[in-house]
Order: sequence, then C-alpha cells, then structure tokens
Amino acid sequence: MGTSDQAASFLNKTEIKAGDMDHRKKINFNIGRYNAVVPQGKQQFDNVNLARERAKNIKWRALETLDQQLERFEQIFSNNGGKVIWAEDGEAALQEIMLICQEKQCRTIVKSKSMVTEEIHLNDFLEKQGIDSVETDLGEYIQQLDHEPPYHIVTPAMHKSKEDIAKLFHEKLQVAPGLSPTQLTLVARDKLRSKYLEASIGVTGANFIIAETGSIAISENEGNGRLSCSFPKTHIVIVGIEKVIPSLTDLALFWPLLSTFGTGQRVTTYNSIVSGPKQPGEYDGPEEMYVILLDNGRTNLLSNVKVRESLYCIRCGACLNACPVYKNIGGHAYGATYSGPIGAVITPHLKGMREWNHLSYASSLCGNCTAVCPVKINLHEILLENRHETVLEGDPVWMEKIAWRGWKQASLHRKWMNMGNYRLKNWVINRLFKGWTKHRADLNFPEKTFNQRWKERTENHAAL
Repeated sequence: MGTSDQAASFLNKTEIKAGDMDHRKKINFNIGRYNAVVPQGKQQFDNVNLARERAKNIKWRALETLDQQLERFEQIFSNNGGKVIWAEDGEAALQEIMLICQEKQCRTIVKSKSMVTEEIHLNDFLEKQGIDSVETDLGEYIQQLDHEPPYHIVTPAMHKSKEDIAKLFHEKLQVAPGLSPTQLTLVARDKLRSKYLEASIGVTGANFIIAETGSIAISENEGNGRLSCSFPKTHIVIVGIEKVIPSLTDLALFWPLLSTFGTGQRVTTYNSIVSGPKQPGEYDGPEEMYVILLDNGRTNLLSNVKVRESLYCIRCGACLNACPVYKNIGGHAYGATYSGPIGAVITPHLKGMREWNHLSYASSLCGNCTAVCPVKINLHEILLENRHETVLEGDPVWMEKIAWRGWKQASLHRKWMNMGNYRLKNWVINRLFKGWTKHRADLNFPEKTFNQRWKERTENHAAL
C-alpha cells in the first residue's frame, strides 16, 4: 500500500474509528435495520438472480455504446426545450453553474440529495460565491448543519443516533432538547418549506438518464427532489455520464432493484421522470432546465477494460452495508465522496491511483460486496486489479517488495520453508516485519512443520 498523505490520513482515522465501540454500535444497528428488510423486498422478483443478470447486461450495452446513448439523449432533451452542458471535470461544472446563477441573479438554491454534487463540492463553492445552497433531504440537511459530508451513499447521517440529531437541532436551530424523531422531522420541514419559495434555482442529481426519451429519472422517499425540480423557475441536473440507460422500459427493472437492494422497499415512495422544462399549456414545472453531463474521471474507468464494469453501479449502497471493513471504520474514514467497496474501486481511477490506491487495500476480499451487488459488479476482483496496477506502477515500498519476494521463494521451495525452528520463524515474522503485527495478533508457526507431521502420520499408518 502506498504512503501518500491520503493513506496516512486514512490509517489514522481507521485506527480511531475501529476502536470506537459507540460508533460501531450505531452503524451496525442502522445497517441491521436495512439488512432485515432487504430479503422481504427481494420476494417481489420471481428470479432475483436473473433480474440482476439482465440489469448487468443492460448496463453493459449502455456503456459499450455510451457515446451514442448520450448523443441521443442530448438531441431529444434539447428538442424538448432543455439545455445540455458537457463538463469534463468538476471545475468546469462549477463554472457553468455559476454562470447560470449570475444570469438568474440567484441568491438561494434548494438542492436534493446528490452524490455527484458532493463529488464536485458544490455547496462549498456556492457558499464562497455568497449563494445559500440548502440541502432539502433530511439526512443531508442534518449533515449540512453539522458541517460534515455524507457518511453513506443512501443514508447520509447513518452514523448518528436520534439523540445525536436532537442535540444537533437544539444547538443549531435553538429548538427544545430531546425531541422525538417525529418532532425533529416536523422542525426540519418547517425550516425547509419556505426555502422552496425563496429559491430561484433547484439542483438535483439523477438516478438514471434515459436515452430513448431524453429524460432523467429521480428516486426518493421524501418528495424533496420533486419539489426541488418543480418549484424554482430553473432546474439544474448534475449527473455522471455513466448513469445512462437505453430505454424507458428499463426502469421497470432498475427501479425495483435500486429500492430493494438499497432500502428493502419494493419501490421508493417518489419516482419522477422529467423530460425538460414546462411546455406551452402546462402550469407546473421550471421555465428552464439544464442537464450537466459530468465526466470527472469516468472516462478513465471507461478506457480500462478490466475495471469498466464498476460504472454499472446504480448507487444503492448494498456493498457498504455488506462490507465488514466499512462497518468497522465508517464512511468518513475513506476521505473520499464514495466510501465502502465501490468507493475503494472507483476513487483511485477518478482521483489518481498513486494518491488513492490505499483504498483498494482496505478490503478483506471476502467477496460479500460482489454477492450483494444488484448489477453483479465483480467488486472484489476489481479491487485486486487495482492492487495489481499499483504494483505495476512501482508504488510498493522496497521493504514490502523484499518481504513478498522472500515469501514467494520460501513458498516455492519447501526446504526453505522448513529451515529453522518455529521460534526463529516467529521472531522473523513478528519482530522483523513489524507491519504485520502493528494491528494484528502475532502470527505463530506450529512447532512441527507440515512435512514432519506428514512423515509421522505415514509412518504410523505403515506400522499399523
């Protein structure tokens, strides 16, 4: 594993969080609630594995023809009165948003939950420009009040208990201490409702881009996304280019998969399809609508055949809930927008392998992430591929190289493995190579080698 500043920060954070039993109790409780209902959601499928396989094939076809799908979306969406903006990176997307804000003389933006906007740090950028960007998803609103990024792809405040949130609302909003979850929700709704009327621009992400109809699809459970894209006069959608699917009928498969594997629901409460600004004769909807198609490193993944399938991800969060590493160190330890197994896979390619390759080593390679992925991404295999690329780039430190060469030679030559007694071997492994025992118990060799035990076994059988 590399020794970058990011890697050092990651190790420091994980050391603290792994020993925080209160944190572990909260996250395991909240993940446990999801894991308890996911099997119930799966019952809506006659053959859930076949559904996952079909979804993977659809995403494969979409990404293999990505240029055609996106151009088709742009043409149809433009014909519907919308405007498409192509952004090569986060900075380009932010500048385009700023130009729209200046044109509309915008001072307040309402924003629904979007990991892509977290990826480009939109709220921080707008705050520096003197624009009030208000998170309207309850979990994101809680995190914004606490000046923290989302902890989880689906549940931004998963690491907070109801007592933590009550304390936060008391401190930040000057409400009575010790409010119940229902009361806290009503407080948030009261604070946020007026913002929809003040805002001249609404910002959303998109769960899917539909090429066939020039539409974007949004899934949510609170209705804030629907309000954000309909109340303000201008609607801006920021979405990664990988979210495209070919046909409107594909939603009949992807919407249930997303809800089932994400939250255990048969389908999320609100599912919206938006195909452009309001048309002549329509009373509702924005007067203008922009879709910003963001690359920001995604073509790096697309160009790498061995890791390309990570772009199939529909951001359900199932791999985070299944990952034993994530459940011990939490989302913020990763130091990146996307945490858990999918974050460990894509972040090195989105942000730079040399600085972020350590995330691909933050895995037990148990394969549970692959087993629960609704689109069957081979996450554990891609983690290994990332590690392989790290080695090819010459990143491992010289001591690590020497250690693995020695282990390889000993493994290939049994006589070498048998040299020395077990005490000497224990000393070499546990004292000379201190990296192993820094966070683990000592690795102790048995008193007798395998060859000795095998010889004794065969001699005893021969004697019988």
